[in-house]
Amino acid sequence: MMNNKAIGENLRVLRDGAGYNQLSIATFLGVDQSLISKIEKGERSISTDMLDKLASLFGITTSDIVNDVVVARPLSCAFRCNELSSNDMEAISAINKIALNSEFMNSLLEGNKA
Repeated sequence: MMNNKAIGENLRVLRDGAGYNQLSIATFLGVDQSLISKIEKGERSISTDMLDKLASLFGITTSDIVNDVVVARPLSCAFRCNELSSNDMEAISAINKIALNSEFMNSLLEGNKA
């Protein structure tokens, strides 16, 4: 069973660290901002679909979000703009997913060399 309080705190830490506000995350996920607020407070649970989308957005795995303490090392890249749209966030999510898959494939290849 997932710990809603830990997940909510981890989401808040990740969101703040990435410079997103609750509204931008809500728009990206296609939900109301109040749901993000309730998830961050541990009052509501989060769906696996939302977890998957957020993990990709932050460049981490879903297990990084659901752990009691977030130990993520998000991928970083620089973008210059005043505000990110939902489409921009979708693009960032796709890029991060590719990078994570590449890291995973490299770890598999390194394991096969032994």
